Amino acid sequence: MPELPDISAYIAALEPRILGQVLERVRLQSVFLLRTVDPPLASAEGKTVHALRRIGKRIAIGVEGDIWLVIHLMIAGRLHWKPARAKLAGRNALLALDFSAGTLTLTEAGSKRRASLHVLRGGNDLQDIDPGGLEIFSPLTGLDAFRSALTEENRTLKRALTDPRIVSGIGNAYSDEILHAARLSPIALTHKLKPEEWKRLFAATRETLAVWVERLSTEAGKKFPEGVTAFRPEMAVHGRFGKPCPRCGSPVQRIRYADNETNYCAPCQTGGKVLADRSLSRLLGADWPRTLEELEALKRR
Repeated sequence: MPELPDISAYIAALEPRILGQVLERVRLQSVFLLRTVDPPLASAEGKTVHALRRIGKRIAIGVEGDIWLVIHLMIAGRLHWKPARAKLAGRNALLALDFSAGTLTLTEAGSKRRASLHVLRGGNDLQDIDPGGLEIFSPLTGLDAFRSALTEENRTLKRALTDPRIVSGIGNAYSDEILHAARLSPIALTHKLKPEEWKRLFAATRETLAVWVERLSTEAGKKFPEGVTAFRPEMAVHGRFGKPCPRCGSPVQRIRYADNETNYCAPCQTGGKVLADRSLSRLLGADWPRTLEELEALKRR
């Protein structure tokens, strides 16, 4: 699922292409994508794009009249930039937004239709769709605010980092990278962390996301990010099961539960202990929604 760095890259690529441009036409190929009825989708047509915004893992495109098209790509949804008025071909093509300079399309691989489009009328509607997690780069988000948010409930670190009500924009991939950088176990409980561990976690969260935002946004400045993926060879542990940890050389371990996958290095993060799949699954079963839809549907407290 595209996370904060990926969404930032999409926005960096879209700004020079559609900001200030008129949305000439909206073509909806799948009725399952659209999750709202008022205002109507057609109300965005003929309006100039005035803003692009990230809301958690969503991309919000604002047009005149305070109308917002809010896209959640979920796992398999992807955006593509095509020549103007390009055809929507194939069953994976769900949406096209036509501009004079080109067409933004949304595709979703597979048979499950998890991606969504909400048409909202600004203000309160935008606030309602925001789960309310901390923005890690906000000047208001310091160590104390970060620790306070993550300790409101006693959660595993993996769960706390990926709860959209706690921290905005972090999912499966970057939580693995953050915890590896912080040298902390994914199943460590937030109420058990020591002050020094909180400092490491906060620093690792900001530094890991900053590095990837910079890297992906730079790439997006050169060409549209067609190949957004959660599995990148430069990552330390995510998607690297069995491969050597870049810090110690030990093989990366993996735990799977429902739609979730956790990757970690035992010597670097768990004191050398390989977490038993069954026992960790039981722990996550009490701490983790069974589906990504349930996780992403969590609302602000």
